[in-house]
Amino acid sequence: MTDKRRDIAREIARRYCTLTPSGIDTLSELLVPFKAMKGDKLMKEGDVCKYMYYVERGMVRQFYYKNSRDVTEHFSYEGRIVICIESFLKQQPSRLIVEALENSWLYGIPYDVLTQLIENDKEIERLYRKILEHALISSQEHADSQRFENASERYLRLLKTKPEIVLRAPMVHVASFLQMTPETLSRVRAAHVE
Repeated sequence: MTDKRRDIAREIARRYCTLTPSGIDTLSELLVPFKAMKGDKLMKEGDVCKYMYYVERGMVRQFYYKNSRDVTEHFSYEGRIVICIESFLKQQPSRLIVEALENSWLYGIPYDVLTQLIENDKEIERLYRKILEHALISSQEHADSQRFENASERYLRLLKTKPEIVLRAPMVHVASFLQMTPETLSRVRAAHVE
């Protein structure tokens, strides 16, 4: 297991922030393995986000309920982090739910251990900052897309930047993520089939 966690730590460092061998070792010691079967909830509404999860394999989504409708806010798949950022930072209950869309293998970085470490470990503190920056930028890009682009532009952006979502996630969740009805998504997709 230690070698596997070290490999995952290297993958995280490759994606977010270069670490020294010592930093890789420190990160690998933090990682907690999780397995979620399709349909499992890693977090339920009202839970406190105690981990930021790195997705080794599979796909998960974050969503919430609004007016009895299920609204997808974010997808994460191989090589990406999933975090309910407000709940994680404040250690307060979240309104977001995290659900596995496929059988998924994840590695959690626990809040309590991480926050103790970043007090004295500049390398891990920098990695933490880079992960948060990445999450915030991704969230802002998605919000800007919703605000400033029409349905077709939103779909084409997703297809270009994150094709895995269109290929693997149920279309009802993709439509929700793009803030359109499944019927609108179907029309938009049909218009762009060559």
